[in-house]
Amino acid sequence: MFHKFQSRLNLQGTVETQTAIRVGAGRSTAVIGSDLPVVRDAEGAPYIPGSSFKGVLRSYVESILRSFTEEKSIVCNPTNNDEQCITRDEMETLRDDRDDNNWNEQKYNAKLLSKTCWVCKLFGSLWYASKLQVRDLYVQEDLWFGQYQQRDGVAIDRDTETAVSGHLYDFEVVPAGTPFDFHAIVDNATDWQLGMLYLGLSAFEKGDLTIGGASSRGLGVITLTLDSAHYIDKTKIMDYLTKDDKGDDANWESWIEAFKDRIDKQLEGTDAQTDG
Repeated sequence: MFHKFQSRLNLQGTVETQTAIRVGAGRSTAVIGSDLPVVRDAEGAPYIPGSSFKGVLRSYVESILRSFTEEKSIVCNPTNNDEQCITRDEMETLRDDRDDNNWNEQKYNAKLLSKTCWVCKLFGSLWYASKLQVRDLYVQEDLWFGQYQQRDGVAIDRDTETAVSGHLYDFEVVPAGTPFDFHAIVDNATDWQLGMLYLGLSAFEKGDLTIGGASSRGLGVITLTLDSAHYIDKTKIMDYLTKDDKGDDANWESWIEAFKDRIDKQLEGTDAQTDG
């Protein structure tokens, strides 16, 4: 899948918190400080793990695809073995077939690819490496003033729907208006996969998605501003490596049309593509 360079999409921008956000680091055992602090880097500044951003993005893309079809060959449920596009038993069978029939790596990968759903082909799975890398989003320290906020909470008894006596706690949040650097790379993706990706990114641009905990309390709203999106294909790899050529501007409209076309063919039953 990645033994040969085909293309790279390089995305850079800014994620800004529109409300306070809370990406938690677990319960603190410190004598002084919040009961539930946010994640910090080695210097004590807040950051958003790339895995958190990517997880929200993947879930949203999955929801888009499920509005068209529930077929697990298109969008599976990676958290349930029986609903994965390739179950553990199927994976073992595939490996046994490879060993018994002396398949070469190319044939094995082709078989694996044919069974992998659209989402796993882009975002990865236990057996298939992700084409999308989202770096950790570090705070822009020249625009951050070292401030955190404390919020109070109380445990609720689910049966009586009343506050539990003596169960007050506080949790830490990063304030609204805090900017973070965004950087993502997509390697060897097809046009339709890039179109599918942009539908997810556009939801972040519109501020439609939340990240972190306590979103039901109004926390977690962020917006993404893409400052640059450069695409390099294999014909320009030497310029990219030797001449600091950043590549061409992203062709989002064409990629979205490619994704729409793939969806239409799938619904019509005429989709014969096997690319991944």
